[in-house]
Amino acid sequence: MREETFFEYPVFDNVKQVIYHSVEKYPNNIAFKLKEKNGEEIKYKDITYTEFMEEVNNLGTGLFNIGLKGKRVAILSKNRYEWPLTYVALLLGGMIAVPLDKGLTDIEIENSIIRSKVDAIVYEEKYIDILDKIKNNKESNLKEFICMDKVDNAKYIRDIINIGREKISKGIREFIDFKIDDKALATLVFTSGTTSKSKIVMLSQYNIARNISDMQLVEDFRSTDVNLAFLPFHHTFGSTGQLIMLSSGITTAFPDGLRYIAQNLKEYHITFFVGVPILIEAIYKKLNEGIEKKGKTRTVKIAKVFTNLLLKFGIDIRRKVFKEIIDELGGLRFVISGAANLDPKVEKGLNDLGILTVQGYGLTETAPVLCAENYKYRKYGSVGFPMKNVQIRIEGKSKDGIGEIVVKAPNVMLGYYEDEEATKKVLKDGWLYTGDYGYIDDKGYVYITGRKKNVIVLKNGKKVFPEEIEEHINKIDLVQECFVFGLPKGDDVVLSVKVKYDEDVAKSKYPDLNKEELRKVIWDKIKEKNKLVPQYKYVKNMILTNEEFAKTTTNKIKRFEELRKMNLRVNNG
Repeated sequence: MREETFFEYPVFDNVKQVIYHSVEKYPNNIAFKLKEKNGEEIKYKDITYTEFMEEVNNLGTGLFNIGLKGKRVAILSKNRYEWPLTYVALLLGGMIAVPLDKGLTDIEIENSIIRSKVDAIVYEEKYIDILDKIKNNKESNLKEFICMDKVDNAKYIRDIINIGREKISKGIREFIDFKIDDKALATLVFTSGTTSKSKIVMLSQYNIARNISDMQLVEDFRSTDVNLAFLPFHHTFGSTGQLIMLSSGITTAFPDGLRYIAQNLKEYHITFFVGVPILIEAIYKKLNEGIEKKGKTRTVKIAKVFTNLLLKFGIDIRRKVFKEIIDELGGLRFVISGAANLDPKVEKGLNDLGILTVQGYGLTETAPVLCAENYKYRKYGSVGFPMKNVQIRIEGKSKDGIGEIVVKAPNVMLGYYEDEEATKKVLKDGWLYTGDYGYIDDKGYVYITGRKKNVIVLKNGKKVFPEEIEEHINKIDLVQECFVFGLPKGDDVVLSVKVKYDEDVAKSKYPDLNKEELRKVIWDKIKEKNKLVPQYKYVKNMILTNEEFAKTTTNKIKRFEELRKMNLRVNNG
């Protein structure tokens, strides 16, 4: 019988309890490692858990001092220290945090601020111009502008922290002693925005804290780990992920950008990484390219067979055998993938090297994790088992057991902000209808087959999940990424795919081919992939491009935006 939990962790009902527990347990652990540049000179600054707690209390007290107690405060910046500092201060003081996507256009930022009715915003210098315009917009509630950098015409976050420190020194403890209402609105989170008007998810501290407690029971988080905060904090996967780090005594460092991921992994000796599949797959691809350049592909392959054989007898020497490879990734120990399906070959490949790699599944609406693999139970292609306190059922099953995933859990949202109709559509009798299709196998592993809104319905009534076909096509060497859609033809649709080809692979492996010849090579390979699925799922048309797809900040293709660009509508179920 499968064990449900492997680790001990208290059940907490709010984030304040989570943070206080960590500071008490790991007072001298490094919470954040910051890089400070002064010309060519680079210095690193460590902030302990005790120091972080002091900063949170100072900032929170300062925010109360300028009248933000009980107010809504937006956060707008890249991943940097001031983001989690502000977020935790807001939660510990019972203020409502509103994370905003740093990738939004100026108009989208303005609309988000108006829709969420925020009273204040904490932001980085980059957004000064747009926020100066919003100051004059009478539809906005914004009254306080707090910049993470020292600028004119805005309060400076460090000044607010210093004011808070002074207040506390005089015995003012209103923020420190604030009592959390566990199930009250704590944060307003915009969904990923694959449509023009994102919904706004309402989460409580109870939702978030219970999700943290559940994950702590099954995942191998270690207080000696160092995490690279790559996932954007405005996304629940990123913000709750950062709270997980803080709940575990883990050190967090910040990346210098996508191009520097490999360098940052080694620079900070990263042992723990949470990311989306496209990034993890890119890291694995570069790793294999390095192995191939050194002429060690065959050696590594044989070594994997040998170490896996020993593993069956309880002998694990993978990290010793593959130390040189693992050191290229900074000593990486643990990888969590979410937001989409990770290629099973990549997951297995990393695990074979001794880098624990697991998949999870969740939604913004569930704060976010519902299921995950763990160090003991993994099944490639699945998203693991439900968390201990998560109930999952499959509704409207087809003959092959596929239906909509419906869940009940303490981390299910309060509802959608100011959208009762949308809330009623997904929340019924305490169950959340996820909009995701999937199935549960006889061992209890959960599999995701696709989004309900993406399903292509053929004239004969057959349903096609584009994600399934995309997974096959994305394995073609020349394909960087793709998306499958239904091309209207009479009263039916033709399964089609738009492919962005990989220019680097084209140059290195097919240097003498022009674009039309590349098209033929890719198309022939797609026809081979067709043989892996039933005939009604065959792709019969291809559009080839070298242009980037429209994407969300978690690297999901905005399907409907791409279809609009082609003046098409998809035939959804």
